Amino acid sequence: MMTFFTILFILIGANAVFMFFSLGGVSQKGRKNARNHSDAKASKVYPMDLISSKYKKAV
Repeated sequence: MMTFFTILFILIGANAVFMFFSLGGVSQKGRKNARNHSDAKASKVYPMDLISSKYKKAV
C-alpha cells in the first residue's frame, strides 16, 4: 500500500512540474502571437455551393 502511494505522489509531482513548464510556455507564445495578430489580414470566407454538390446536408 505504501508503494502505491509513493508511486502515486511521484507521478502527481511530475505531472505538476510538467504542467508548470507547459503553462509557462503558453503564456509567452500568447504574448508573441498577440503582437503578430494585429498585423495579420483577415482571410476571405467563400460560401459553399451546396446545390451542385452530390452530398446532401445532414439533418
